[in-house]
Amino acid sequence: MNMQQESSEKPKKDVITESVGILEELASALVMALLIIGFVVQPFIIPTGSMAETLNGAHFRLRCEQCGYRYDTNFDPSDYGIRKNAVPSGAVVPPITRCPSCGYYNTSGKAITVSKGDKILALKGIYQFFEPKRWDVIVFKNPLNPMENYIKRLIGKPGEMVEIIDGDIFINGMIARKPLKVQQELWMLIYNSNYIPIRPYEAKFNNRSWKVPFQNYGSSSWKISEKSGVNFSVDDASDFEHRLVYDTSLGNDFRAAYAYNKAREQGYQPICSDLKVIFSVAWSDAENNLIGAGLRKYQRQYKASINSSGYMSIIQIESGKQKLLAEKKIEILNSDKKIAVSFENVDHYLLFTYGNESLGYDLGLMPTDVGPRKTEIEPEVEIIGSGNVIVSDISIYRDIAYTSVNPANGQKVGNAVEGSPFELQEDEFFVLGDNSPASYDGRWWDSPGIGNNSQQYRAGVVPRDYLIGKAFLVFWPSGFRPFDNFPIACVPNVGSVRLIYGGSEKMPVTATKP
Repeated sequence: MNMQQESSEKPKKDVITESVGILEELASALVMALLIIGFVVQPFIIPTGSMAETLNGAHFRLRCEQCGYRYDTNFDPSDYGIRKNAVPSGAVVPPITRCPSCGYYNTSGKAITVSKGDKILALKGIYQFFEPKRWDVIVFKNPLNPMENYIKRLIGKPGEMVEIIDGDIFINGMIARKPLKVQQELWMLIYNSNYIPIRPYEAKFNNRSWKVPFQNYGSSSWKISEKSGVNFSVDDASDFEHRLVYDTSLGNDFRAAYAYNKAREQGYQPICSDLKVIFSVAWSDAENNLIGAGLRKYQRQYKASINSSGYMSIIQIESGKQKLLAEKKIEILNSDKKIAVSFENVDHYLLFTYGNESLGYDLGLMPTDVGPRKTEIEPEVEIIGSGNVIVSDISIYRDIAYTSVNPANGQKVGNAVEGSPFELQEDEFFVLGDNSPASYDGRWWDSPGIGNNSQQYRAGVVPRDYLIGKAFLVFWPSGFRPFDNFPIACVPNVGSVRLIYGGSEKMPVTATKP
């Protein structure tokens, strides 16, 4: 009897002990979490669209009524008569927007709910131990209102001379190239051939009806097929190179426009000449097959191609003269299957890829290394082919273009804009927003920063004292409501959880010269 009682009480003591231990562990974990949040990692919510599309503020999620392409556009509280940074609980009608792929002006008038800004995590205090890197996305105190936190991309560091020239960043007179991950984040769509409008006859595609925005050049004879997407094919036994040129009078042009911003503002943005074209190719085993792409910047045309023998090359054409810039030989495999091809000209660097093979060429770091700047000459994108080839899945992108026009007054005045280099002094940093036309940043800060004890900081800079940390993760991209009129967007948008890329030593591949 006593033994039975003793044995039955012992497990109870063990359970109590284990429960207390679990509670202690949970309490320790909670304390550690609070310490981490307080001293290491801190969450922030993005209130505005100045860093879109890298980071979204409050916005509408849209799908083009014509081609079905998905994109986001800014929610501006002032347009709806509500206070700054507020979000309506119910559905409201979004503004007129323009599809970034087909150019259709979407004006359905249907009310939809507003998605809140992305929630991010930032590493607090990291810059007390490590020097900030160019292209980091940083959180800092607004120099004009230190009670307010801002988030921008770090562009200039102490002791550097910063200047924006034709949308690119120049540091001490040389172009500042973006790391590969950052560059990938900043490409902006101009056209995707897999999204075809269902009512192309409507005159609302950039104020005209829609047609496939590629045209044969001269005697070229690319055949166009529209099914689930747009395919182009060439079947020619000769060595003639057929040219398929993107026509901006039919599709979106190369302006630094953002679907995220108001449609009426997009036509006033400058032309961006740093471009990228991506497509898939399938070709037969014919000996005269060739596939490639051409990009024009200012007065120079760059042509990258690969033939069925595996010879990759990049050629420069200027005033009718050709110059071989880079070449190499590879082994062609699975030529009857789709292979991804791309060609880009960004930050004075050419990069041509075929499958897993790459060929690059460095055009130089100085502003004049790409020839006389003729911004009145429109950029050009073309696809080149001969033999028997089929091209599909075409996408055209433009690079981010940092603008030199103040969105508030439209004047070309400011810090670091072209013709007005901005020199940073000790412990001074210069920042810009990724949504350049809509960002109020170091270019336009014309009042001294506010410091402690009547101290002032120079206009246009972020002082080292005001650096809070480095943004590194979007941990809660604006979620979804489980059903219409539900008050909280509590369903996580898991597919959009992502890292925020910043400074890195990984630059483009080394050029292969002839």
